[in-house]
Amino acid sequence: MRTTKSLAATFLAAALALICASPATADEELPVPWTLAAALPAQAANPGGPPPGANDFDCRPSAAHPNPVVLTHGLGANQTVNWQTFGPLLKNQGYCVFSLTYGVPGEPLPVYQPGGLLPMEQSAKELSAFIDKVRGATGASKVDILGHSEGTLMPSYYVKFLGGASKVDKYVSLTPLWNGTTLFGASHLYALAGALGLAPGFNGILDPLCGSCRQFLRGSEFLTNLRSGNGVFQPGVTYTNIMTRYDEAVVPYTSGMGTGSNVKNIVLQDSCLLDLAEHAGVAADRNAVGHVLNALDPAHAKPVPCVPATPIGS
Repeated sequence: MRTTKSLAATFLAAALALICASPATADEELPVPWTLAAALPAQAANPGGPPPGANDFDCRPSAAHPNPVVLTHGLGANQTVNWQTFGPLLKNQGYCVFSLTYGVPGEPLPVYQPGGLLPMEQSAKELSAFIDKVRGATGASKVDILGHSEGTLMPSYYVKFLGGASKVDKYVSLTPLWNGTTLFGASHLYALAGALGLAPGFNGILDPLCGSCRQFLRGSEFLTNLRSGNGVFQPGVTYTNIMTRYDEAVVPYTSGMGTGSNVKNIVLQDSCLLDLAEHAGVAADRNAVGHVLNALDPAHAKPVPCVPATPIGS
């Protein structure tokens, strides 16, 4: 009788241990902030460091998510401030996540290092080397790219001109600008400067400070080159463009639209009028996250509910 009670107690204890173990797994998940404000303490704590969940070079992709996801930040941002939401979120979803700060001229600054300042052709070479490092460490044949702002445009040079088309599977873009921006009429002013023969002087002032800045302008030499031949969107790569009508940097926001059988365009407000996310805020937007997860794993796509969002996050 005692033996029976002892066995029963043992099985009960084992069952309770299993029950209690389930919440522990959930507790191990990384916290996911839903506001851009999370970038400030993260930058202060670890200037220029990867976001939580990123750059674990011992990570091995699972059968469910065989492609590592490489995060590419926007102009003036870096891997720290741009990806405090998506870094931990994708890690929690079971992805191997990697990020870099690219386009840094000279020695990195100690407190805050803005990236994306070099010409995008140079940054694309940095990205190429980083992706080869990720592929070598993980054993993956291809990666997926999730970019924001400049991080949507710069990798396209890598894909088209540096052999990236054979190494990239899914290419997901937050606030892309395939046709450039006319912000504050800058593209028109630059065209006028060119017509008046003033462009070399203008370039001489701007380029040492920001070699990529004029490449964003509609009609730039960089964009003309990118759109030449077979265009921006390369065969074998699946593109998803996620835009917001409240984009104050990509003007007009429809510059992020693409065409092709391998291209999908999403405007957040088409399915959620309550989403007020602006250019930067899309990087901390719950609705954008839903579309990103569907783009990375279309075989298990889920309906994206409409979650009200402020300009800087949900």
